[in-house]
Amino acid sequence: MPTKSKRPCSWPGCPELTTERYCEKHKKQEQRRQDERRGTAAQRGYDARWRKARKRFLSANPLCAECMKQGKIVPAIVVDHIRPHKGDYELFWDESNWQPLCKQCHDRKTATEDSNFARGRGV
Repeated sequence: MPTKSKRPCSWPGCPELTTERYCEKHKKQEQRRQDERRGTAAQRGYDARWRKARKRFLSANPLCAECMKQGKIVPAIVVDHIRPHKGDYELFWDESNWQPLCKQCHDRKTATEDSNFARGRGV
């Protein structure tokens, strides 16, 4: 099977060739930069209390809401915030703003939201 061709690392001034966006050295540095900008999962509210609430919610709502709309039965593994909370503590904990999703549906929704926010459109 052919391998992906290597290209220069995206870190400014780095000449290393890589098949990914960043070389091994800068991949870790970029992750740290993102964590500093965004905060850790625990800093964003995804702590022990969230894990307990998530587990309870998924026990009561075990199937992906999006897949069910299409007539598919797929287990949910993610509790999604329907409207992104963006640090709003009340919206974060508002269970009427939660929905059960499978990872594929959640990733698709998140990618769509992120690209819309990047373009200044919101959701």
